[in-house]
Amino acid sequence: MATRQDLANAIRALSMDAVQKANSGHPGAPMGMAEIAEVLWNHHLRHNPKNPNWADRDRFILSNGHGSMLIYSLLHLTGYDLPIDEIKTFRQLHSKCAGHPEYGYAPGVETTTGPLGQGITNAVGFAMAEKLLAHQFNKPGHDIVDHYTYCFLGDGCMMEGVSHEACALAGTWGLGKLVAFWDDNGISIDGHIEGWYTDDTAKRFESYGWHVQSVDGHDVDAIDAAIKKAKAVTDKPSLICCKTIIGKGSPNKSGSHDCHGSALGEEEVAATRKNIGWNHPPFEIPADVYAGWDQTAKGAQTESDWNAKFEAYAKAFPAEAAEFKRRMAGDLPANWKQVTDAMIAAMNEKAETVATRKASQNVIAALAPTLPEFLGGSADLTGSNLTSCGSFTHVDAKKPGNYISYGVREFGMFAIMNGMALHGGLLPFGGTFHMFSDYAKSALRMAALMKQRTIAVLTHDSIGQGEDGPTHQPVENTSGLRYIPRMDVWRPADSTETAVAWVCAVERKDGPSSLVLSRQNVPGIKHDAAQLPLIRKGGYVFSDVAGKADVILIANGSELDLAIKAAAELNAAGTKVRVVSMPSTNVFDRQDKAYRDSVLTPGVKRVAVEAAHPDFWRKYVGLEGAVVGIDTFGESAPGGVLMKHFGFTVENVVNTVKSVL
Repeated sequence: MATRQDLANAIRALSMDAVQKANSGHPGAPMGMAEIAEVLWNHHLRHNPKNPNWADRDRFILSNGHGSMLIYSLLHLTGYDLPIDEIKTFRQLHSKCAGHPEYGYAPGVETTTGPLGQGITNAVGFAMAEKLLAHQFNKPGHDIVDHYTYCFLGDGCMMEGVSHEACALAGTWGLGKLVAFWDDNGISIDGHIEGWYTDDTAKRFESYGWHVQSVDGHDVDAIDAAIKKAKAVTDKPSLICCKTIIGKGSPNKSGSHDCHGSALGEEEVAATRKNIGWNHPPFEIPADVYAGWDQTAKGAQTESDWNAKFEAYAKAFPAEAAEFKRRMAGDLPANWKQVTDAMIAAMNEKAETVATRKASQNVIAALAPTLPEFLGGSADLTGSNLTSCGSFTHVDAKKPGNYISYGVREFGMFAIMNGMALHGGLLPFGGTFHMFSDYAKSALRMAALMKQRTIAVLTHDSIGQGEDGPTHQPVENTSGLRYIPRMDVWRPADSTETAVAWVCAVERKDGPSSLVLSRQNVPGIKHDAAQLPLIRKGGYVFSDVAGKADVILIANGSELDLAIKAAAELNAAGTKVRVVSMPSTNVFDRQDKAYRDSVLTPGVKRVAVEAAHPDFWRKYVGLEGAVVGIDTFGESAPGGVLMKHFGFTVENVVNTVKSVL
């Protein structure tokens, strides 16, 4: 019968063998955290390897994702559908065992990690989702949402600023079911960390409001006792500081950066085998070790017990049970189309002259009663982003609600939202000034990489923002977001386009959306009813002329009105101008060629107008066309003054059109 040390050594063997075979990877962290992993996964983690997605499983996040062979070893050993042949293809093309854990590839990987700090931040989102859903669905005697979020993290995660943002909030929110394990091994890529990381980490987390313990990370009994103590503290998240030896078992490289980010080498692998008493060939696991790790029977029973609990809940609360299943599946309410069609029609009929940020707030207010899964928030800019509405209640440690004040933590906000979306049951959106989306860019990119439905509300979208000046005026930001694969960026021109953008963002299940919204008012437009479904295509003919146009004016956001007025002047003078509104280039580019050609007729000269960097629009106007844009930083002055100063006038658009004809 395998000992617990044998079980831990199986992780060491698989990790060093896979990294050696790939000649690439990070064996040190998996080898150093092997005992911690054995205690957690074999004795505390509630999971079912044969159904990795059952709703009330515990969530496990490997924030130090470079140590990916740790989670791949655990998934393989405990019985997930990750056979040894996949382990052998570690870091190879199309392998489920990618260099860093990727959501949607290996079963049981809850989130993509690797950009340090974001995994622990995702974990805060997972734990917040559990707390909110428990509050919304649990009934006396019926705790259908009752699970933990466990996270491994290393020194690098601790150093990244985003972990400070998220962990401070976790303490404020009292996330008692979040348990983090810090791999305190004193090593990062550059070597021993004393020269650049001397924080008193325990005191830092205590100041955040966490329950903190310190243990020997190789003492299984101490680790087990610490986890039990952590779970007994229900009003604080827990940090277990685990003093470990990186690369433990390697006789010549353990405790040094030599085993952090590169293979041990054939000789050292052989020496490590001898040192830990692992007398088996590469990738061979003895039957008794597999038996000691196997969690399939236990996991099936754990899920079965929960299924019985949910069945009793469904009998007592059938409406709530149906709603829970709908939300965890990510489905929209049955009356969704009816509600949204009516909302869009009403906003179009009203054609109100407001800023698109205000139009966005009106949409949120209209959708919130239909979408109890909505979880809004802002990075300390609620009154400017207009992301809240009357039906929202603020989240705090004692009374969970559906609106979060994240504080000035843009990066943390969007990475936490990713964790919430991955957990399921919630539809998170968060607001900040568009300029500060750059602080959050990596989290927005991760949402796109993982195909998660999150919504960024990015207001004050251009130099029209005005007096705050160039530090607050985005010029290149909109294009930067458009270049993120699978990110849908919407810059609507009026209330109706804003409503359509919101509906499309909510309906979308395969990626995030960014809504880029104006501070200043834009004129109300009453669209022809036939035009409304075309807005969903990302670009459409707003106004046209008889016969073939001489030029096509493409615009979006507040500049659509400018294009409309310039077209009227040009048409009156005999130049035939088609106006195209393009609120989302990403969505437009996904339409079939026939539709795209019907909007942007091949062979017709084009001029694009957007208060943003012009280079992006060359893909539509070509070298023979022109762009009215801005390729410098802005200035501090009223928005209208700046628009005129930088050439966003009817006169300049007219002259630009004439210059290309």
